[in-house]
Order: sequence, then C-alpha cells, then structure tokens
Amino acid sequence: MQLTIWRFLDGNRAHEKQSAALIEGMRRSYIGEVQVFDISPEYTASRILLKAGGELEVLPAPDFLVGTGRRSRLPMLSARCRFGGRAVAINRPLLPYSWFDFAVVPEHDRPPPLPNVIVSQGALTEPLESDVLQPGRGLILLGGPSKHYSWDTLSIREQVEKLLAQPLSWCISDSRRTPAGTMEQLEKSGVELVDWRSCPTGWLQKQLSEAETIWVTEDSISMLFESLQSRAQVGVIRVPSRSKSNKVRSAVLRLLDQGLVSEKLEVKAGGQRAPLDQYLLCAQALLRRSGLPSH
Repeated sequence: MQLTIWRFLDGNRAHEKQSAALIEGMRRSYIGEVQVFDISPEYTASRILLKAGGELEVLPAPDFLVGTGRRSRLPMLSARCRFGGRAVAINRPLLPYSWFDFAVVPEHDRPPPLPNVIVSQGALTEPLESDVLQPGRGLILLGGPSKHYSWDTLSIREQVEKLLAQPLSWCISDSRRTPAGTMEQLEKSGVELVDWRSCPTGWLQKQLSEAETIWVTEDSISMLFESLQSRAQVGVIRVPSRSKSNKVRSAVLRLLDQGLVSEKLEVKAGGQRAPLDQYLLCAQALLRRSGLPSH
C-alpha cells in the first residue's frame, strides 16, 4: 500500500519544519510506503487552476495535500480541486475550517471543537537523535519581545546567572528577536555564546539532542516545544507578560502543571524524559480519522 503526499512549501523554514514533522509522523505510523512531493511556492492558486505549467500533471495523484502558513492555503485548495486528495492545514488556517478536510492546530490557538480539527500540544517538531546526549551539557535559548511579552534584560540576566552558577558546560544562544546588547551582558568565563546569525543549518537540533538540561525564555514557545522533543530536563526563564490574558503563558502554565517543564532555577541531577512526540500523535490521529491503517 502506498500513500502519496503533496507538501506545499511557502519559503518559511519554520513552517516547512512543521509540515516535515507531520509527514515524518505519517511515515513512521502508516502501514505501507509513503512518498512525498514538495510543491514549490511558485505554484500559485491561479497557476494551478489555469493549468499553467505541466509539472503537477505528471505527479501521482495525492492522497493528502499538506501545508503550513498563509501562502500555502489557496494553492493547496486549488490543487485538491483539480487533483483530489485530503487537504490538511497545519496551524490556524485563517480561512473557514470547513474548507479543509483536516486542520492540525496548537491548543494555545484555541481551535474550535470540530470533527476535522486535530489539536496538538504546541507546534509540531521533528524527532531528534536519541543517543547523543552529553551529561553535563547545558543549553540556554533566548527569545525577545513579542506581542505577548515585553523584555527585562536585568531580570533575564539574574535568572541566567543563577543557572550559570551550576557546574555544567553551558552554551547560550540568542534569536532574531533578542535585543541588542543582551548577550554581551551574559559573558562569563567558560560559557559559550553563539549568535544565531552564525548557526549553520541543523545546529539547534544538534544542541537540543546533546544537552542534559535546556532553559528557554518563555516567550519562545516554538523553541520550548522543540526542546520538549529532546530527552533533556527543560526549564523556563520567566519574561514579563504584556497582559493577564496571554495564550502563550497559558500554554506554559499547562506544561508546568504537567511537570514537563520547571521554573525553579536549578538543574536536576540525572534522569531523562521521554520526548513529547506530538508529531507522531497527530499523524496517527490523522490516519485514524481518514480510515487508514497505522501502527
């Protein structure tokens, strides 16, 4: 038995990592072969409907059309109109849910309770290597101001310094949102500082796989869920919320309630976690709801 998936790309690496994660979950779950074809962003809805360019014509008909991000929605729906298959939107579709066969949506986006909605706990992330963990390796990941959070460099520095006081081999990395000057205030002998601009492809995944403990500023919900795909102990560095009604903070609180992350600025000795594996659970739900066999 063979399953054919067309994956619609939108040029956004973060989006494409999520669709790749769901498809990897389908590969691992489906009883049979899965073949995937990446559809370039150059295939707009109008180009597909007007049959401009014959490349899609020669592909095997899709069983599923999968896409993440606003730019993938209309091309995906147009392709379903012409070629068939089930359209799967990852994250809120920003179009009527009824237009899609399925939508895989993080619970902190508060999706409606519809039969075609599959709720994930956080963004989907790909699996990490499981046998490369290095005892004594600590990783700190910094985000920055967002629509949900402000930023307090002094508070961040105080929290990070408490972590650095613990005898681990620490690496700190920032992101494109991190305010200028933040990293300079964290310089300390023996601590590796890595600017996000210098990170090669796959650097973060390698660090997440190797770290024994990972600490993430709570504004960085995507990095937090990527960290939970590792086997490390995961902690949250507090950041000031812009309002009491904060859906990201609500998601963090649920992780704290579940005991999946900690706010106590201490490193637990030993003990590995099981990865969160939302990519796998959502893929299995998608296959089950489609009436297809899975492991």
